[in-house]
Amino acid sequence: MLRKSALLAGLAVMLAACTPQMQDEITRDAARNAVRPVLESRFPGVPLEPATDCVIDNATSRELLALAADAVTGPTANTAEIVSDIVSRPATIECLAREGLPAILSRL
Repeated sequence: MLRKSALLAGLAVMLAACTPQMQDEITRDAARNAVRPVLESRFPGVPLEPATDCVIDNATSRELLALAADAVTGPTANTAEIVSDIVSRPATIECLAREGLPAILSRL
Protein backbone atom coordinates (compact mmCIF):
# COMPACT_ATOMS: atom_id res chain seq x y z
CA MET A 1 0.00 0.00 0.00
CA LEU A 2 2.91 2.34 0.72
CA ARG A 3 4.19 1.86 -2.82
CA LYS A 4 0.81 2.79 -4.28
CA SER A 5 0.67 5.89 -2.07
CA ALA A 6 4.10 6.91 -3.31
CA LEU A 7 3.01 6.38 -6.91
CA LEU A 8 -0.10 8.47 -6.38
CA ALA A 9 2.01 11.23 -4.85
CA GLY A 10 4.40 11.07 -7.80
CA LEU A 11 1.51 11.17 -10.24
CA ALA A 12 0.06 14.20 -8.42
CA VAL A 13 3.38 16.05 -8.59
CA MET A 14 3.75 15.26 -12.29
CA LEU A 15 0.20 16.37 -13.03
CA ALA A 16 0.64 19.61 -11.07
CA ALA A 17 3.17 20.76 -13.67
CA CYS A 18 0.62 20.38 -16.48
CA THR A 19 -2.34 22.42 -17.64
CA PRO A 20 -5.74 21.10 -16.49
CA GLN A 21 -6.45 19.78 -19.99
CA MET A 22 -3.11 17.97 -20.11
CA GLN A 23 -3.70 16.57 -16.60
CA ASP A 24 -7.04 15.14 -17.68
CA GLU A 25 -5.58 13.62 -20.84
CA ILE A 26 -2.63 12.02 -19.02
CA THR A 27 -4.90 10.62 -16.30
CA ARG A 28 -7.39 9.22 -18.81
CA ASP A 29 -4.67 7.63 -20.94
CA ALA A 30 -3.10 5.97 -17.92
CA ALA A 31 -6.50 4.80 -16.66
CA ARG A 32 -7.23 3.19 -20.04
CA ASN A 33 -4.20 0.94 -19.53
CA ALA A 34 -5.71 -0.38 -16.30
CA VAL A 35 -9.25 -0.71 -17.69
CA ARG A 36 -8.45 -2.70 -20.84
CA PRO A 37 -7.15 -5.88 -19.14
CA VAL A 38 -10.13 -5.92 -16.78
CA LEU A 39 -12.58 -5.60 -19.66
CA GLU A 40 -10.76 -8.31 -21.63
CA SER A 41 -10.91 -10.64 -18.65
CA ARG A 42 -14.41 -9.94 -17.37
CA PHE A 43 -16.21 -9.23 -20.64
CA PRO A 44 -14.60 -11.36 -23.36
CA GLY A 45 -15.76 -10.46 -26.85
CA VAL A 46 -16.77 -6.92 -25.99
CA PRO A 47 -15.28 -4.39 -28.42
CA LEU A 48 -12.37 -3.17 -26.32
CA GLU A 49 -11.87 0.41 -27.46
CA PRO A 50 -15.54 1.52 -27.38
CA ALA A 51 -16.04 -0.24 -24.03
CA THR A 52 -12.90 1.36 -22.59
CA ASP A 53 -14.09 4.78 -23.75
CA CYS A 54 -17.47 4.21 -22.11
CA VAL A 55 -15.85 3.27 -18.81
CA ILE A 56 -13.44 6.21 -18.86
CA ASP A 57 -16.14 8.69 -19.85
CA ASN A 58 -18.38 7.57 -16.98
CA ALA A 59 -15.73 7.40 -14.25
CA THR A 60 -15.45 10.02 -11.54
CA SER A 61 -12.26 12.01 -11.10
CA ARG A 62 -11.36 9.95 -8.05
CA GLU A 63 -11.92 6.70 -9.96
CA LEU A 64 -9.80 7.93 -12.87
CA LEU A 65 -6.94 8.75 -10.52
CA ALA A 66 -7.18 5.34 -8.85
CA LEU A 67 -7.25 3.59 -12.22
CA ALA A 68 -4.30 5.67 -13.45
CA ALA A 69 -2.31 4.60 -10.39
CA ASP A 70 -3.30 0.98 -11.01
CA ALA A 71 -1.92 1.27 -14.54
CA VAL A 72 1.51 1.84 -13.02
CA THR A 73 1.37 -1.06 -10.56
CA GLY A 74 -0.81 -3.36 -12.67
CA PRO A 75 -4.51 -4.16 -12.33
CA THR A 76 -5.64 -5.48 -8.95
CA ALA A 77 -8.88 -6.68 -7.41
CA ASN A 78 -9.58 -3.04 -6.62
CA THR A 79 -9.19 -2.15 -10.31
CA ALA A 80 -11.74 -4.80 -11.23
CA GLU A 81 -14.11 -3.54 -8.55
CA ILE A 82 -13.88 0.05 -9.79
CA VAL A 83 -14.44 -1.02 -13.41
CA SER A 84 -17.40 -3.20 -12.40
CA ASP A 85 -18.94 -0.31 -10.48
CA ILE A 86 -18.58 1.99 -13.48
CA VAL A 87 -19.92 -0.63 -15.92
CA SER A 88 -23.04 -1.12 -13.79
CA ARG A 89 -24.09 2.55 -14.04
CA PRO A 90 -27.04 3.31 -16.33
CA ALA A 91 -25.06 5.89 -18.34
CA THR A 92 -22.27 3.38 -18.96
CA ILE A 93 -24.73 0.67 -19.98
CA GLU A 94 -26.36 3.10 -22.42
CA CYS A 95 -22.94 4.03 -23.80
CA LEU A 96 -21.99 0.36 -24.22
CA ALA A 97 -25.25 -0.32 -26.06
CA ARG A 98 -24.79 2.73 -28.27
CA GLU A 99 -21.06 2.37 -28.98
CA GLY A 100 -20.27 -1.31 -28.41
CA LEU A 101 -23.25 -2.99 -30.01
CA PRO A 102 -22.67 -1.50 -33.49
CA ALA A 103 -19.04 -2.64 -33.29
CA ILE A 104 -20.16 -6.18 -32.45
CA LEU A 105 -22.75 -6.21 -35.22
CA SER A 106 -20.27 -4.93 -37.80
CA ARG A 107 -18.05 -7.97 -37.11
CA LEU A 108 -20.85 -10.43 -37.87
